[in-house]
Formats: sequence, structure tokens, C-alpha cells
Amino acid sequence: MNEQDSRAKDGVDDTGAGTGTVGRDGRGETEEERADRRWQELLQEIRVAQTGVQILLGFLLTVVFTPLFHDLERTDKTIYLVTVVLGSLATGALIGPVSFHRIVSGRRVKPQAVAWASRLTFTGILLLLATLIAALFLILRVATHDPYVPWLVSGVLTWYLICWFALPVWVRVRYADRS
Repeated sequence: MNEQDSRAKDGVDDTGAGTGTVGRDGRGETEEERADRRWQELLQEIRVAQTGVQILLGFLLTVVFTPLFHDLERTDKTIYLVTVVLGSLATGALIGPVSFHRIVSGRRVKPQAVAWASRLTFTGILLLLATLIAALFLILRVATHDPYVPWLVSGVLTWYLICWFALPVWVRVRYADRS
């Protein structure tokens, strides 16, 4: 390995300035490469969440046009409206990163765009969680009229919280590099 290669490996270019090639994550990525990788990872995550929320919202939007909708109790109609609004907000937050990227593309702000898109995605996931719980509550309430529905929905909410947040946080804390 020659001196230039060694200096590049250490994150220093010919002028003695940092090249940004050695990151704290040990991948040896520049800030731009890291932003590109993180953007691609984020897009894959968004694709999964977007599909789910769009199918759910599409279903919810059709319910109001069914004959049985007009026979629902006022409370159930209110729950339905809240659920549709939550689904719409989740859809907006999960599609937002695509629009965000389109608007800022080529402006040399990808690291910042990735950070904001990530925040939008996390917000969308929280709104999707609320939409799923509200939809489940409404469906079980209308289908059964049983007093155990809130308990069942609470159990499903607990499961979502474990799968979506508790387990990833536990893995992050348990296995994260301590350096």
C-alpha cells in the first residue's frame, strides 16, 4: 500500500484535509455514499409500509358506500371517520419522502433529505399503527358487539408495539457496538 492509499484509508487526502472515507460505522463510506445507501434502505422500508397503508386506506374509503354503513351507530361512524383520517395522514407521511426526494434531488442535500425522509417515515409508521388499531377496533366492535373487544385490540396493540418497537430497541441496546 502506497502512502496515498494509506492516507485515503485514514480519511486524509493529498492536501491533508479529511476525505470523509472513514466513518464511525467502519464502512469507509463518504458522507454522500452513506446518504445514498441510507436512502436506498429507506426506500425499501417505505415500499413495504406504503403498500400496506394504501391497501388499508383503499378498503376504508369504500366502506362508506356500502348499504350497511348507514345503519352504523353514531359512535361507530365516528370511529370510522377517525380511522380514515389516520389512514390518510399515514399515507401522506409515507409518500412524503418520495416527493421530498424529487424536490431536493440534485441540490446536494441528500444527507439532510435522508434524515427528514426518515422522520416522515417513522411518523407514517406511527400513524399506520394508529390506523390499524382503530380499524381493528371498529371491525371487531361492529362484528361482535362484545365487551372483550377493547381487551383483544389492546393485546394486538401490545403485539405491534413489541414487534415494531420493543424488539428492535432491545436488539439495538443489546448488540450495538459500544465503541
